[in-house]
Formats: sequence, structure tokens, C-alpha cells
Amino acid sequence: MLRRLSDIPKFIVTALIVLAIINLLIGVILRYFVGAITDWLDVDPVPFTWVEEVGEMSLAWLTLIGAAVGIQTRSHFTLAVFVHRLPQTAQLWIHRFNHALIVGVGCLTAYYGYKLVLFNRTLATPGLEINLAWLYASAVAGGVLIAVYGFAMMVSPPPQDDPLH
Repeated sequence: MLRRLSDIPKFIVTALIVLAIINLLIGVILRYFVGAITDWLDVDPVPFTWVEEVGEMSLAWLTLIGAAVGIQTRSHFTLAVFVHRLPQTAQLWIHRFNHALIVGVGCLTAYYGYKLVLFNRTLATPGLEINLAWLYASAVAGGVLIAVYGFAMMVSPPPQDDPLH
């Protein structure tokens, strides 16, 4: 059950990558091909301001949820120059401290994202008229996931088979 629950953010990130790619392709087609055809036919251009809004929203959500997934899967870049030479106890406490910092950053991100959601809840995007709170809600969701995954990594032992640890 927990494994399936932890797969949801990975599925969302995958769907957001596909959405961003399709959105970019649509934007290119509308800007260069459809725009040229409407100019040639001397008709009103097709509005495509919504492409930027969809791209901005998808990339915001992709970045913040993707950062949390990176913490969960331990795929973020680490540079082990000195820590691996310390005793196991010191390595464990450094591991916990690093992940406590990650939890703190996740909490700060969620807190300030929530404040931005409240501040912008009455505004809407110009093209699609989507409430701007949805854009800033990505910081809340990503921050909470970062904090949760950071805490889970903090209480779990560092991997011993990883050559960087």
C-alpha cells in the first residue's frame, strides 16, 4: 500500500513531463506554422497565450514534485569528499543533519507557498483565467513532500552500498 502511495508523485511527474513536451510542441506549431498560415491567408491569428500559462504551471509542479521524488529516490547529486573517512557514528549524524536541513527547507517552501496561495487567490491568469493559487500551490505540495521524504530519509540509515557514502 505504501509503495503504491509513494508511486503517485512519480506518476504525476511523468505525466507533467509528457504534458510539458506536448504543450511545447503545440506552442511551436501555433507560433510558426499556424501563425504563418494565418498571415498568408490574411485572417485573424490564432491566440496561443495559454501555451505559456500551461507551460509555466506544468514546469512549476514538475520542478517541486520532482525535487521531492529526487530526495525519496536518493538521486540528487552528493559530493562525498570527507565524510566517508569519518567513523560510522559521525557519518550517521551528518546524514541526519543534512536531511534535517532538507526538512527545514521543505517546511519553509510549504509555508511561504501557502502565504503566496493566500495572497494570490483572487488573481487569475490572463489567457485561461486559472486561479493563480494553483501555480503557488505547487510550492505547498512540493514543500510538504520534500519535508516528508526528507524526514523519512533522516530516520532511515544511510545506504552502505552507495559508493558516495
